[in-house]
Amino acid sequence: MPARTLPTVSVFIVLASAFIHAPFAYAWGNEGHRIINRLAAANLPADAPAFLRSDVAINEMEYLGPEPDRWRSPAEPELNAAQAPEHFIDLEPADALGPLPHRRLDFEAMAFAAGQRPEKIGLQPWEATEVWERLKAALREYRRLAALHQDTHAVEQAAIFYAGWLGHYVGDASQPLHTTVQYNGWTGPNPNGYTTAHTIHWQFEGPFVAANLHAADVQPKMAPVHALEGDVFAEYMAYLRQTSKYVEKVYQLEKIGGFAGQGTQESRDFTADRLAAGASMLRDMIYSAWIESGKPVPNPFAPGN
Repeated sequence: MPARTLPTVSVFIVLASAFIHAPFAYAWGNEGHRIINRLAAANLPADAPAFLRSDVAINEMEYLGPEPDRWRSPAEPELNAAQAPEHFIDLEPADALGPLPHRRLDFEAMAFAAGQRPEKIGLQPWEATEVWERLKAALREYRRLAALHQDTHAVEQAAIFYAGWLGHYVGDASQPLHTTVQYNGWTGPNPNGYTTAHTIHWQFEGPFVAANLHAADVQPKMAPVHALEGDVFAEYMAYLRQTSKYVEKVYQLEKIGGFAGQGTQESRDFTADRLAAGASMLRDMIYSAWIESGKPVPNPFAPGN
């Protein structure tokens, strides 16, 4: 039977849909997320579990870097709607609500009480910390099974998945335009004449990164290992706030052509710094999950739990 071909109109619809959704298909782009996850896994300290530092784990975590963006298709509308807000947080309206609670449902209740929709503000830090806790729980089970000399293969696979999944959100949080209402074209008063076109977000994190950035450019910019201790949500929020300081820098670089073609040395260095921040934070969160997984589990009946 000869191959079936789509009618001309159908082909146009498919192609048009692809172009319409392309700018939102990948945050940091496929390449940026892969760089972040690979470098994080490859730079775990020697006292992290060997299975997390293996070539198999590094390759799997790299593949998983873009995974949550593969869930952002109109072919899965319920999934897309539910998890799209987990890639960003607009800190301006979030902070206007007051101190942010550690638990997602408490934040959602706060937003609704203020007449706002939480998915419009974004759920990024809650998703990241929840996935981090999944990783920590898996590593705790790994410790238990290893101590009993039982097979740990299945839980190792789970931990690698959680670490790779976590990497996507930690990577998103190193991209300044994932932290602001100015996420894709300047809105409101614009005395500096920044672009208002809805192209800056994807131009920066997608084609520019793919054409100009490689792991070798990012690796030297990674920070020393820093184990997160105590309040992981608070440390993650501090990381997001540090990222948000560079929102206007993105617009300044775009204004002078920094993300067109090869850009400039400054724009390439800036982007490598941001990717390195994501890789460093992800490495530290994976390592911290390992350390924390070895601590006693709090009493669920204790006050406050």
